[in-house]
This record gives sequence, C-alpha cells and structure tokens, in this order.
Amino acid sequence: TLTTPAPFADETSCQCQAPHEKLTIAQARLGTPVDRPVRVYADGIFDLFHSGHARALMQAKTLFPNSYLLVGVCSDDLTHKFKGFTVMNETERYEALRHCRYVDEVIRDAPWTLTPEFLEKHKIDFVAHDDIPYSSAGSDDVYKHIKEAGMFVPTQRTEGISTSDIITRIVRDYDVYARRNLQRGYTAKELNVSFINEKKYRFQNQVDKMKEKVKNVEEKSKEFVYKVEEKSHDLIQKWEEKSREFIGNFLELFGPDGA
Repeated sequence: TLTTPAPFADETSCQCQAPHEKLTIAQARLGTPVDRPVRVYADGIFDLFHSGHARALMQAKTLFPNSYLLVGVCSDDLTHKFKGFTVMNETERYEALRHCRYVDEVIRDAPWTLTPEFLEKHKIDFVAHDDIPYSSAGSDDVYKHIKEAGMFVPTQRTEGISTSDIITRIVRDYDVYARRNLQRGYTAKELNVSFINEKKYRFQNQVDKMKEKVKNVEEKSKEFVYKVEEKSHDLIQKWEEKSREFIGNFLELFGPDGA
C-alpha cells in the first residue's frame, strides 16, 4: 500500500549502489532478480498533469516485469527557454509527479538532452517516450542517440488530451471562467480583468441570476397549473360518479316502480 509520495533523487538515501550491467530489451522482458529492477527513465514538462501523462507513465512502469521508474522533470528556466511558458511552476510540477502511483523516484531539474554522464549517474537502463521524433534545441530528435544505443522503448500517446488542448479550452471559454471566478470571490486584479470587463461580467452574472429566477418561477407555475388540472380532473370525475349515483337513487325512489 502506498502511503508516501515518491522521493526526490537528490534527497533519497536509496541510491542504486550495485554494479550495473547493461541489459538488452529481451533480457529485461524475461524478468530480472528482485534486487535488480530494470531502471526505466521517462522525462517531460508535465504541465497541468493529466490522464495522458499518467497513462504514459503507467506504460513506462509496466514495460518490464520488474521495473523502477525514474521521472525527470525539467525546471522552469529550461522549459521557458526551449518550449515556452508554463501554467504550473516547477515546484508544483515536481509535486504532481511525486503523487502519481507509477512513479518510484523524481529527478528535479532534469536535462533537456540526456548525456552519457546523466545516464550513468542514475544507472538508467532504458528511456521511455512516445516514438514521434521530438525536435527541439536544434535537434531533429533529442532521443536519436538513445535509439541508436538500443536504450529506447516506445510508449503510446493518448489521443484527445494534452496540455495544449486544456489551455486551448481555457482560452476559448475565458469569459465563462472569468465570470465564474469573480462569483467565487476572486478580484479583477487577481484575474487580470480590466475595469470595464469586470463590470460587464458582473452585469452578465446578474442577468443570469435573473434568468434562473424566472426559469424557477416558470417551472413552479407549470407545476402549480399541473396540480390544479390534476385536482380538477379528480373533482370532475368524482362529481360525475356522484351525479350518476344521485340520478340512480332519484329514479329508484320516484320512478314508475318507486314508492
């Protein structure tokens, strides 16, 4: 049972000290001794950590019968330099990875390009990533040398979910989220909303509240009318039954055969 987050590589006392003999993928798939797990490395930015990230890490963790998953997370400086601005800062991204069930160890301030020294320091057997060439930092594929060394194992991307997709949704529905957060007590300054837009959003919120009240009144009115109609129907039905009973009794009493 997991009770604590994954440790940071620079803080753990569980460094791999055993001699690290090179494994082939075939050997790793056959299984290794308990005290010699296959050390798999996966890296990324992991901004707005989502199910696509988690599924990739799940694949990396389960590539081999006995594996230890190290996850490298790039710092803000490195990410902003080579990829762009992030929503979450590096500390938030590190912590998100520590609490993923598939991660055994988190390496902070991971390098953009993996060097032999880095691979040796962390006793990395294989690097897991999707097989689409990742062009960055002047390279057509930053994993090319890993592939050529026979240390690359591919994972599958999850279609329909990505950090860029989530950011696109937020940008597309910006007005909706800005209005929602104003209702929840955030200030216009915190939301970087102009004075005019703040007034516009608050006015729209008031209009929506009024619409909701009208809608509730209409629904209650419809419910009242339905109950009145239902009650009227019952009364008419009972009146007809009583009328037939009254007429029958009258005929029985005063008819030709009556008293």
